[in-house]
Amino acid sequence: MDLYQVKMTPVRLRVFLFTLFCAMYVSLVNGACAEVDSDTEAVAGQGFKLGCISCKLRGEVVATATVDWFFMSKGEQMFIPIYSYDGQSSMIKDDRFEDRLEWVGSRYTLDLQDASIYITNVTFNDTGVFRCLFNRILNYEHYEYATEATKDVKLSVVAKATRSTASIVSEVMMYVSIIGLQLWLLVEMIYCYRKIMAAGEEALRASAEEYLAIASESKDNCAAVQVAE
Repeated sequence: MDLYQVKMTPVRLRVFLFTLFCAMYVSLVNGACAEVDSDTEAVAGQGFKLGCISCKLRGEVVATATVDWFFMSKGEQMFIPIYSYDGQSSMIKDDRFEDRLEWVGSRYTLDLQDASIYITNVTFNDTGVFRCLFNRILNYEHYEYATEATKDVKLSVVAKATRSTASIVSEVMMYVSIIGLQLWLLVEMIYCYRKIMAAGEEALRASAEEYLAIASESKDNCAAVQVAE
C-alpha cells in the first residue's frame, strides 16, 4: 500500500499538468471563437471596426483561409473589391480606401476565423454595404474540401454617436457566448481529467497487485529453499 501511495502523487501531477496544457492550448486556438455581428453605425471623422467572424464547424480540422472585402456604396448596384488578406499580406484594391484600411482580425495563423478590418477617418461616402468573403480549405487526411462563408455589414454614417438597442444586445450576446464557450471547455477538461485519472489508477492498481504477487512468490521460494536445507 505504501508503494502505491508513493507512485500516485507524481503520476497525478503529470496527468493533471498534461491535461491543463491541452485545455489551455485548445482555449487559445479555438475556444473563444464566437460569431458576433458587427456594429453598423459609424461616426464621421472617427475610426470604425467592421467585424466579420466565421468559426470552423470542426475546430480539430486543419484549415487555411483567405479573406476578401467588397463594398457597395449607397445607390450603387454592384459590389466592388476593396481589400484582401491571405494570412501573411494584405492589399487595398480601391483608391477610396487607400491608407484607410487596417487588418485587425486573426494574426499569426493561416487559419483565419476573424476577418475584421478597421476604417480610419470615416466619411459619409462610406455609407453602404460591406461584404466579407471567406475562402476556406479544410485539410482532411486524404482530401481537401473548399468552403465559402459570406457576411454583410450595412453601415450607416452619422455626425454624432448614438447607442442603438441592437448594438447593446449584440455586445451582451458576445460576452454570453464567450462565457458559455469557456464553461463548456471547463466541463470537457474535468471530464477528460477524470477519465485519464481513472485509467491511470487502474494501471497503477494492476501494477501494485503484480508487484505484491511477485514479492509473495519470492517469499514462498525463499521459504521453500530454507525448508529444503
